[in-house]
Order: sequence, then C-alpha cells, then structure tokens
Amino acid sequence: MAEERKAFDVVVIGGGPGGYTAAIRARQLGLEAAVVEKEEQLGGVCLNWGCIPTKALLKQAEIYRLLQRADEFGFKVGQVDYDWTRVIQRSRGVADNLAKGVAYLMNKNEVQVFKGRGRISPTKQVEVRDGKGQVLETLEAKSIIIATGGRPQTLPGIEIDGEHIISSREAMVIPERPESLLVIGAGAIGIEFAYFYNAFGTRVKVVEALPQVLPREDEEIAAILDKSLAGQGIELETGARIESVEKKEGGVEVSYTGKSGTQVEEVEKVLLAVGVRGNVEDLGLEALGLRLREGAIPVNGRLETSIKNIYAIGDVIGAPQLAHMAAAEAVAAAEFIAGQERDEIDRGNIPSCTYCQPQVASVGLTENEALEAGHEVKVGRFPFMASGKAQAAGDAEGLVKLIFDARYGEVLGAAMIGAEATELIAEVCLGRKLEATYEELLHTVHAHPTLSEAVMEAAGEAFGAAINL
Repeated sequence: MAEERKAFDVVVIGGGPGGYTAAIRARQLGLEAAVVEKEEQLGGVCLNWGCIPTKALLKQAEIYRLLQRADEFGFKVGQVDYDWTRVIQRSRGVADNLAKGVAYLMNKNEVQVFKGRGRISPTKQVEVRDGKGQVLETLEAKSIIIATGGRPQTLPGIEIDGEHIISSREAMVIPERPESLLVIGAGAIGIEFAYFYNAFGTRVKVVEALPQVLPREDEEIAAILDKSLAGQGIELETGARIESVEKKEGGVEVSYTGKSGTQVEEVEKVLLAVGVRGNVEDLGLEALGLRLREGAIPVNGRLETSIKNIYAIGDVIGAPQLAHMAAAEAVAAAEFIAGQERDEIDRGNIPSCTYCQPQVASVGLTENEALEAGHEVKVGRFPFMASGKAQAAGDAEGLVKLIFDARYGEVLGAAMIGAEATELIAEVCLGRKLEATYEELLHTVHAHPTLSEAVMEAAGEAFGAAINL
C-alpha cells in the first residue's frame, strides 16, 4: 500500500511551548501548519514535566510555609499537616488540564497533529515514525521548524536510575517524601527543588561546582539567596567537585571535595540538576549535512539553520534554554517564514526567573558584566523592608537592584530577590525594550501600595531621588 502524503507550508517537529506556539502563529498568518509530537500529550517538558507542575508544587510549599506562620497574622490554626499524595496529584492535575488546553488550541486553529517521532529525510520531507522506527506518514513541507526540546543533562559516571539517583522528572512525582536529599547543581532547577523538599521537611543539601548559587545571577543577589536558604535549613556547598556517587543499601553515598576538604554524605536520594541538553538525535541532521556546534543546532538571527527552509528554536539551539525563549523564537520563526518584516530577538533582554522563596529574577547585564563591558554605572537598590506593601503582606525580605549607564541613564539590567520578583521583572524588560532611562521609570506613576513601587524607588535611589529610603 502506498504511503499517504500530506503537504503543509510549515511542519513543526515537537509540540512543546516552542512547537505549538510556532504552529499557532503560522496558522494566524494564513499558513497551513502541522505538528509532529511523540508524546501522548502536547505541551512538551515545560507543561507536563517542567515549568507548570513544578510551579504548582512550589506554590503548595509556599502555602504550607505560610500556614506555619498563621500566628504571625493573628490566626490560630493548630498543627498544620499535609497529604503528600494529594500534593503530588494536584500538580499533575494542573499539568493535565493545561495539556488538554493545548489540544483545544490545536483544534481551534486547525493545526493538524501527527503522533510519532519526526525525522527529516534527505529530500527534506518529514517522516512520522513509531517507536520501532516504522514510517507511519510522510509529510511534505515548504518549511520545517525543529522544536524537539531538551532533557536533563547528566555527569560522567553518574547514571540516573529514576529511583535513588533522579532527575527533575522523577523529583516531581516521588510517591513518598524522602527524608534526605542531596541536590547536585544550584541552578534554577536545583534550587527550586531544594526549596520545595525542604519546606515539607526533607533534609536537603545542595552541592554546586561554581562559586555561588544561581551561578548566572548577580553576585549580590546570589549572596542574599544563599543566606536566606541557609536560614530555612538548606545546607549549601559551593565551589565543590563531585568525586563519586554510589548506590548503597537504602540510599546513596556521595563524595565531594569542597572548601573543607573531601566530604561524604549518605542520603536517601540524589537529584541531578546540572542543566539541560537539546534533543538533537535521530532527526536526520547528519544526512542533510547539518553539523552541530557544542551539542546545539546553529542558527542565524532569523532562526534559520545552514539548510534552506529548515529552522530551529528552543532548547535545541542552546542557551538560554527557557520556555519563554522558545515561545518567542517560535513566533519569530513563523513570522520570518511568512515573510513578515520584524526585528530579530534581542537575546540580551530575556528574563531569568527562579521560583523558590524568596523568588529571584533578572534581565540584562549584572553589575559586574556592565563594568566589564566598559560602562560607567550607577546602581540603585530598594529593599522590600522599606516597602509598605511588602511589610503589610509579611514579605519584606529582599530587594530590587537596577543597573544604569551613568552618562545616559539607560537601564542596563536588573536583579531582584523577594516576593513576586518573577512578576516584577516584566516592567524592566519592557523598559529595556523601549530604551527607557531612569527618569522614565522614576516618573511613571506606580500605584500605592504595591511591590512594583520598588522598581520606581530603585531607579530614584541610583540618582539620588528615592523618597522612601
């Protein structure tokens, strides 16, 4: 029987936040679009096993901690307890509901979805294959977008077994809370899970090879977070090298060398959180002559690969491997394919967020990066301790830090730590997009009392015009 062939303007391989966004935007622009997805549910790792369910878990941890502070707010609630099974089930329910929402969007926008693994043939058709490699469909495509996402990175000699040595995927569905957990890696994923498990009573230790937690964040902000997490009972060891990870009866033995020499920790579970690697295998890239660069697919500013009419977005093209970056690239790729005139994405204006408590968010240059780039800088800080809204809400930990060019007042970057920092960062992102100066932030009237006033006040503080400090 002859294979059925189908023709599209755009075929997207991968149905995560990058893939489904690209397909929807393509349809909005009048292009016939299809998505090839190997998993049962659309939404990718972010929606099903990453961003969304972890944020549900983190919110539950935040509420649990808040209930333990009930007396501070004048409430008597007695002993606060939790049902671990229901904690996990709620996060899975949130993810499942949103996955159904993505399926609805595919139907609404008339995007065809093909179940299977997408692979590009040497003739630049997209083959939809089953788990055994059998071709189920062959799709004709004028343009192809590779959006296959990523998976947890590993370390040499450490094998994730899903039981004792786990990745973030297993960490969000463990049927019983572990009594002890060692997290390897103090990036956003590692810190978020450290906060979550510690909040529910697990003894947590975090080991990081680089000199600070959240290594890509502003040094000052990272130091504040380090102190806060330590105050919550999380043990942190930075500048440490893992020597060995060995499974023992009932747990795992981890040996590492840090500032105090070689240490050995015995824990129930180890979480490996050392980054993400793109899913670039078995896509047919070699036969096309498309070479990887440091494990990623190289693209230009228009998200085009070296092969005409083949684009790539999201985790497969390298850092920053963030869902919102993938979605932004998805929109851009679809618009470039449709022939629209638009700017390339400003990769220097992508927010970074960590959703532990206190939250951390940043965009643009850190203070050190601005100095190294040759700027004469002015730095404005406004602590939430001086914010009326933060005091009223009982969330006065942390600060907003803004970095400006001293000569022109241009906003070079921002770093925040505190309540709702991941929401507040958007104002600075918009300001940088519009090339705002400190005066425009300072003279924008902010509602009172709000946490966002801290951005206005930090802008003023940098140039000697803060009122409430």
